[in-house]
Amino acid sequence: MSGIEPPPHAIGVPLVALEGVSRRFGPVTAVHPLSLEIRRGDFLAILGPSGCGKTTLLRMIGGFIEPSSGVIRMEGRDVTHLGPDKRPTNMVFQGYGLFPHMSVRQNIAYGLRIARQSEAEIATRVAEIVGLVHLDGFEDRPVTQLSGGQAQRVALARALVMRPAVLLLDEPLAALDLKLRKTVQEELRRIHRSIGGTFVFVTHDQDEAMALSNRIVVMEGGRVVQQGTAEEIYDAPQNRFVSTFIGEANLFSATCRGGIIRSELPGSFDADVRDGPAVIVIRPQAMLVRPAAIAAADASGDRVSVRGKIADSIFMGAMVKYEVALPSGRQLTVLSPDKVRRQSMTIGDDVVVSWLVRDQHIVPDA
Repeated sequence: MSGIEPPPHAIGVPLVALEGVSRRFGPVTAVHPLSLEIRRGDFLAILGPSGCGKTTLLRMIGGFIEPSSGVIRMEGRDVTHLGPDKRPTNMVFQGYGLFPHMSVRQNIAYGLRIARQSEAEIATRVAEIVGLVHLDGFEDRPVTQLSGGQAQRVALARALVMRPAVLLLDEPLAALDLKLRKTVQEELRRIHRSIGGTFVFVTHDQDEAMALSNRIVVMEGGRVVQQGTAEEIYDAPQNRFVSTFIGEANLFSATCRGGIIRSELPGSFDADVRDGPAVIVIRPQAMLVRPAAIAAADASGDRVSVRGKIADSIFMGAMVKYEVALPSGRQLTVLSPDKVRRQSMTIGDDVVVSWLVRDQHIVPDA
């Protein structure tokens, strides 16, 4: 299915641009003023915990909620006060919203009939989209007889058949079990590549956001706190919240004075952060856990090392997850691919956990 060609005046203009957009509900500010650009071809994830404002933001993009302030532009055109039917968008809701008395074909064709397309055009576009979402042979089946994954694909097909410039998805996989969710994620990636479209989806699932999107917008308390690729956000979180919400992390509270970081860890470190409270972030995968006797023999100056005891070890297939108790009483989480060494380390053993200085990431603690 071919995507919609941009009008000549929109070349080089962001497909969607939010400028100082906010939304209040009475005295409550659900979305604080923010600016955001969505490029043609993006698969953008809006990620955050419940109540952070991500669905409100998505609904403002779709025209279901009008901003309290700011401007929304699509292809350079001001659409701030236009409803959903006047925007080049379509939305897949969390509950799918399928018509239970209709077949798969009738559900998919519904929007085209409302738009008064010809029967020939409807037949062609429905057949095209049915093939795209792999629903061949299900066209005349009542939607009440579909599995969760099939129903989700019907909802997706009903939105895509309208050929929106931007497809909006509100936690579309939340109702699916883990295995089915992974399967549908693969389908969404395939469909996005096939049509070259622009997808914007809301999720509270960090793994889903990282698996699907080329860009992630992280929200907390109605604010965008970081945006970038999955790699940028995972490897270089900009604050404590992002470091713990995107993947697991071990955190050490610290203080920065004159570009020097000091904490409970041995030694001090250079850091390009402002003076004041800071956090040292180390991902569990960057840590190495070894029996204390072995680690003591090959310590090096480019590593940070702390002693502790194995509190727990959990076999997780490709990795072993260790919980290591430090003398201070706190615990570190270490993820290790070394399943052989697990046989030589048991609960209660003295160990050393170490990591390279370059694998630390230091952020202000504000």
